[in-house]
Amino acid sequence: MGRADRHIKLISWPVALLRVLILYIIGIILLLLVFMHYSKDLPSIEQLQKFDPELITRIYSSDGVVLDEFYTQRRILVPLKKIPPAMIQAVISIEDSRFLSHWGVSVRDNFRALVKDILTLSKQQGASTLTQQLARILYEKIGFEKTFSRKIKEFLTALQIERMYAKSEILEMYINSSYMGHGRYGIQSAAKRYFNKSSEELTPDECALLAGVIKHSRRFSPLERPVSAFQRRNLVLRRMMEHHYLTEEEFALYKNTPLQLMEPDPPAKIAPYFVEYVRQWLQKEDDRLGLDILKDGLSIYTTLDTRIQACADSSLLKHLAHQQTVLNKRLLNNREEIESILEDSTITLDQVQAMIRGEMPLNEQLRKSLIVQGALIALDPTSGRILAMVGGRDFNESEFNRAVQAKRQPGSVFKPIVYATAIDNGFPVTTQLLNQPVVINMPDGTRWAPKNYDLSTGGNTTIREGLRRSLNLISVRIVQKLISPASVVETAKRMHITTRVPAVDAIALGSAEVIPIEITSAYGIFANHGVWVEPIAVTRIEDRYGNVISEYTPKQDLVFSEETAYLATNLLETVINEGTGRNTRLRFGFRITAAGKTGTTNDFTDAWFLGFTPRIVAGVWVGVDNPAVSLGDNESGARAALPAWARFMRETYKVMKWNDKKFIRPPGVIEVEICKETKLLPSKYCPVETELFIKGTEPTEHCPLHKDIHESKKIDRVIF
Repeated sequence: MGRADRHIKLISWPVALLRVLILYIIGIILLLLVFMHYSKDLPSIEQLQKFDPELITRIYSSDGVVLDEFYTQRRILVPLKKIPPAMIQAVISIEDSRFLSHWGVSVRDNFRALVKDILTLSKQQGASTLTQQLARILYEKIGFEKTFSRKIKEFLTALQIERMYAKSEILEMYINSSYMGHGRYGIQSAAKRYFNKSSEELTPDECALLAGVIKHSRRFSPLERPVSAFQRRNLVLRRMMEHHYLTEEEFALYKNTPLQLMEPDPPAKIAPYFVEYVRQWLQKEDDRLGLDILKDGLSIYTTLDTRIQACADSSLLKHLAHQQTVLNKRLLNNREEIESILEDSTITLDQVQAMIRGEMPLNEQLRKSLIVQGALIALDPTSGRILAMVGGRDFNESEFNRAVQAKRQPGSVFKPIVYATAIDNGFPVTTQLLNQPVVINMPDGTRWAPKNYDLSTGGNTTIREGLRRSLNLISVRIVQKLISPASVVETAKRMHITTRVPAVDAIALGSAEVIPIEITSAYGIFANHGVWVEPIAVTRIEDRYGNVISEYTPKQDLVFSEETAYLATNLLETVINEGTGRNTRLRFGFRITAAGKTGTTNDFTDAWFLGFTPRIVAGVWVGVDNPAVSLGDNESGARAALPAWARFMRETYKVMKWNDKKFIRPPGVIEVEICKETKLLPSKYCPVETELFIKGTEPTEHCPLHKDIHESKKIDRVIF
């Protein structure tokens, strides 16, 4: 080919410019299409505007103690002002030294990373800015897989974040959101875990350690790999020096400081039965309020007082240990009873005896028959606040909350409901009934002749004396002669006993099952002038910012008149001062004004003591989960439940420094002098006592027994 054939066709500048422009437009369109494709499932503007990380929900006692925490990610949000400057400097130095100057994405760093990945034929080189890291931490849609698509999403989201937030806000979000190992998210939670201190107290070397953990929480874990963590910390410190956040002297000082980890003591489980009770209640409340207790960082303020709870725990558990000794001794000496428990079981008698002696682990199937359990519930009778709750001897062994879930026969602690019904129907406490054998027709058609606990009988006995001595025969006669079983059932319903209570004569002796918290709350009616107050566990719920979401006040119902409530209280005072509950005074030295009642069921299966003061009402139940197993002969409420109640009340008053407070007698209750024998108005020669009456029920007739005595005027003479 000759030179003549060589012809170079030159393109004019306008044509070249047009072609470049077309290519540029095509490139922009392609780029926009790529961005549009990857923008479809990116976080919305609303999501970007709302920083809403998963936070710990905390349960607080009324005295400010954290009872428990609920979470999926253990994170405690702290504002930027509580984050040490050294932590901010450490994070910037090791994670993104150009953070304060770039606009969310570092083109230079991304290009460098791309070149290294090509040269090494790998995807190992990261180039994400701090803002890009925050984007993938906060928004699950971006993901963590190292792909081109993730980088595009991360890039776009980072740009949006930089548009909406100041650099300081991005730092605050990043430091609060980053995972720092061992289930801890954010600086505050990590500071508590590794150093047992708050974020504000962290030193520069501790900040460097936490900043270093962010890159790879397991590889640089100070607990599992302290050498790697030490080296990583020192690298962060060096970077801080290179960026002039530390002087050479400070760097030399901190790099030689050993890791000084202070693992916090595992938090003691405070009131686990109460916490679980609150958690179950919150699950229902979550649905109503649209909350998530595991993620929303709520503050739940409860009614429980940890000081009173400590008294409840120590008093009940100490007593249950004693009752367990009593049960073990009896079972070891009673092979027949063990054999009855082992019916349909492959476990041998010798094995059971070894379990009882503690020589081999207790079989789970036998736990309900061999372990003495108990419950203690304490309420404020005026506000309904649950002050303490023990649902069993060990929550780890049994989560069944006997304080609120168990249904057990109450025995004689049900009698005050019977007596209050009689008083409410106009019968004075001086009403006399014959303390003689009676026959009860049972629901199954059989007949039962109950006896008094002490097997005694007698003549006419007042209502007051009947309750003081817990005489079964008097209680039955009240139901048979003065009122009806149906009226007692109605009273029980008004007192918010929700369990089934059959309208039969045996109701007088507490044959129907009750739940401890309900019967305890019912006793609170007497202390609260006849008004029932619903037991409550939570007073308010606040969101993560301290705004009140919901507040709670208890329901209230007027059940009795003030006069009826006071007379019932006064009868129960007699029980503690002079009757079956007198050991609260004599043996345990509880001298505070109080009223209460013992309770025992057939075969000593259940032991109860319920009592109250003007400040607090508390109920104790002791028994074995299997109702076929007895606590033992003579293990009545006075022996098997009263000691726990008395110790609890005594210690609570001491710890709370409460002074004595008397029950207030309403104007409608009057004090009248009566004949000690006939209970009528006294004559000149009657033995006199004073008694309380609701106005209009006091006696109007005079005693016919002690008439005037006409002395003989004849003088007896002695003849010698």
